[in-house]
Amino acid sequence: MDVGTRRVGLALSDPSATLATPLRALEVSGPPENSAAAVAREIAALKAEGDGLHAVVVGVPRFLDGQPHRQTETVLRFVALLRSKAAVPVELQDERLSSWEAESRLAVREKDWRKRKARLDAASAAVILQDYLDSGRTPETGDGGQED
Repeated sequence: MDVGTRRVGLALSDPSATLATPLRALEVSGPPENSAAAVAREIAALKAEGDGLHAVVVGVPRFLDGQPHRQTETVLRFVALLRSKAAVPVELQDERLSSWEAESRLAVREKDWRKRKARLDAASAAVILQDYLDSGRTPETGDGGQED
């Protein structure tokens, strides 16, 4: 997930946990409690589907030097709320440069920035998830949800 103040970008991996693909962006509003509840409902729906959902990966914003970003505390509060509501493990992943990478990838295929912007949150979530998958971490072998 790429958590923002207005949207939460969602992505899924294939059943082999090899490839991440963008899913959609959920519109959210209000305090983190509202966002966490909306996302928890989405998690429950995805968990009930055929392949199920085994874990959630949330991107944690940081500056390039690793220092907390102004959104870091908000995202960590969201994660704490989500962990209390979701029936799956919630893992953390550094999201530095994920939006930039997603924008760059989208720009290769779509020249219209308005169309790219509409897909950016889910594309950023896919970059975050792919970084997590590429790290070899899983909820079973992960770091217990601690930040990198």
